[in-house]
Amino acid sequence: MPLVVVSLLVQLALIVHVLRTGRNALWILAIALLPFAGSLAYLLVEIVPEHVGGASARRTGGGLWRLVDPDRELRRASTEVEVSGNVDARRRLAEELTRRGQYDRAIEVCRGGLSGIFEHDPTLLLELARASFAKGDYPAARESLEALDRNNPEFNSAEARLLYARTLEAAGATEEALREYARVAPAYPGAEARLRYGQLLKRLGRRDEANREFRELLEGARLAPAHYRRAQAEWLSLARRERD
Repeated sequence: MPLVVVSLLVQLALIVHVLRTGRNALWILAIALLPFAGSLAYLLVEIVPEHVGGASARRTGGGLWRLVDPDRELRRASTEVEVSGNVDARRRLAEELTRRGQYDRAIEVCRGGLSGIFEHDPTLLLELARASFAKGDYPAARESLEALDRNNPEFNSAEARLLYARTLEAAGATEEALREYARVAPAYPGAEARLRYGQLLKRLGRRDEANREFRELLEGARLAPAHYRRAQAEWLSLARRERD
């Protein structure tokens, strides 16, 4: 069978799949106008993640989706909030809005869910703190994180502790930030906390202590599995540059 006929049959099959499964109609244009690239993108974004279901496949699909339909996650999250209004839907919408730099809307979405039995919900308070921090409103970020800790003592989040240390540092509460970094860095599941702790020590002129943090971070990474080094490459690269 001629290759062009095979290509047309594949395109037709994928277009039928788009229509039957209710996918975004933009896929039809992509498949029809870009026979190879459009078809391949559809397979990787829609079909492979659906059937394979692995984390790597989902990440690949999500990245390609942002190229093909950059507003998909925003629409989906907005619809979920309108339909259910539940905490997890609000968290996802606020996360997407923060990623887009729409900090005030993200803050509004979080605050809208902090009522009734969810007045002190830890996931919404953490997302509210993230949006406030990204906006540069460090007092508000600190207030949210302290409310989270005060009302949810069982909520054990390394991410929240690191954000609290960063918030204190950004707000100029240097000594408090140092104490928080010293607490979170040793147990943080990644290189970022120790790297940021070392950077603050270095800015304060405590170079020996800073270099010790960078050295221990890099030595630990050298003995860690390869996937850890790949995942933490950004922070490890910064540590090598910061180390004297």
